[in-house]
Amino acid sequence: MIYGGTRAPALLLAGDLSVFALSLWLTLFIRTGALPTMDLLRDHAGPFSILFLAWVLIFYMSGLYGKGTILLKSHLPQALLRTQVANIILAALFFFLVPGVGIAPKTNLAIYLVVSLLLIFLWRLAVYPRITVTPARARAVLIASGEDALMLANEVNGNKRYPLEFVAVRSPEDFLALSEAERTALIPDGVDAVVADITACNAHGLLPVLYDLPHGVGNYEIVDFTDLYEETFDRVPLSLLDQGWFLEHVAEKDPLWYTLPKRLIDLVGGVAMGLVTLIAVPFVWLALRLEGPGPLLIRQDRIGQRGGTMRVYKFRSMSHVDSGAWKGETENKVTRVGGILRQISLDEFPQFWNILTGDLSLIGPRNDIQGLGKRLEAELPHYIMRYSVTPGITGWAQINQQYEQGNLSPQSVEETKVRLAYDFYYLKHRSLGLDLVIALKTIKRMFFRLSNW
Repeated sequence: MIYGGTRAPALLLAGDLSVFALSLWLTLFIRTGALPTMDLLRDHAGPFSILFLAWVLIFYMSGLYGKGTILLKSHLPQALLRTQVANIILAALFFFLVPGVGIAPKTNLAIYLVVSLLLIFLWRLAVYPRITVTPARARAVLIASGEDALMLANEVNGNKRYPLEFVAVRSPEDFLALSEAERTALIPDGVDAVVADITACNAHGLLPVLYDLPHGVGNYEIVDFTDLYEETFDRVPLSLLDQGWFLEHVAEKDPLWYTLPKRLIDLVGGVAMGLVTLIAVPFVWLALRLEGPGPLLIRQDRIGQRGGTMRVYKFRSMSHVDSGAWKGETENKVTRVGGILRQISLDEFPQFWNILTGDLSLIGPRNDIQGLGKRLEAELPHYIMRYSVTPGITGWAQINQQYEQGNLSPQSVEETKVRLAYDFYYLKHRSLGLDLVIALKTIKRMFFRLSNW
């Protein structure tokens, strides 16, 4: 691809690990006043290797390897400081409390934490931006149409941190109407890439034209618009989906090597959620009772896999039973206790039984209350296809989509369209690796919601 992919996160990861290792070497040098011996390095390498892996995991959960960190640097210092504080606390607990693990003297740990904090800031804020800066943005032509094409063009051209810019945008129909000379003028020497809606161009007979322009395909890279859109937004372009897309990415059954471990993880997670639910019941009941009258649990009929109906139970978080109406469409309000339950997702935990029975998964597209789901199915094309897989408690949309202040879910058709684009991205790329990413980022989101109280 032109930009992104795995190269930037891999460079950050390699740099972070190098900083951690260099910090250990400098710590021992400062402490002893001499070059560290191999025996001294070996004594510290074991426990610190465990710490390095834990720190990288926390960096990942905090989004420090994501596109937001790579492209937009405005919030990086604050995010980095907050993450490093968490890492320092973890290191102190690890070396002081874990039996059989420790370093002596403890001064080494104090020196290491200071050195690593300074070096990680130097690497992330000073060195990395300089070695990855693009001296000149690649010039590209976009051949695609629709609101998703316009969104991609505005996003890329409006942000100079992307290493390319679109110098021209044409629909496949408009490009087809050009003469050979006009097409050559549209893609002159110096254009590095043509980003094209491959399906539409193929339908219009444009692919041979793009490959056979007088300049030859060797002078520019042809990139599929869908791939670039997904790489930029982490969701699929809804305007380009058709039945063929679902036949390619959804119709086939998932392989056993994916479904079996996923089911085992669901069973373990369901049991854990059940235990938490049993412990939480008396406390939630007391809090709700002190707040006012109403049941502890509510019952909802939701849409299940392949459009079926399933019944779930949740801790009550609103003054009345949630009928699936959006904010402003009803006088039903989230209670103070319910707001806390929603912030930490504890209201969802009674659904552990649905996970154990297989109606729900820990991770998958979040299912709708039946009435709302039918309404959205009538409004949005292909909406029912999001239920091609087992719905989940959390999913790709929940960790990526930003809602209006105070909302934890879509509250309009437009917001639901964005959620649907994320859901279809999950359908296309679903794997144990992606499920792990969603799980870690969900834990991170719950942790920071809790820390913001």
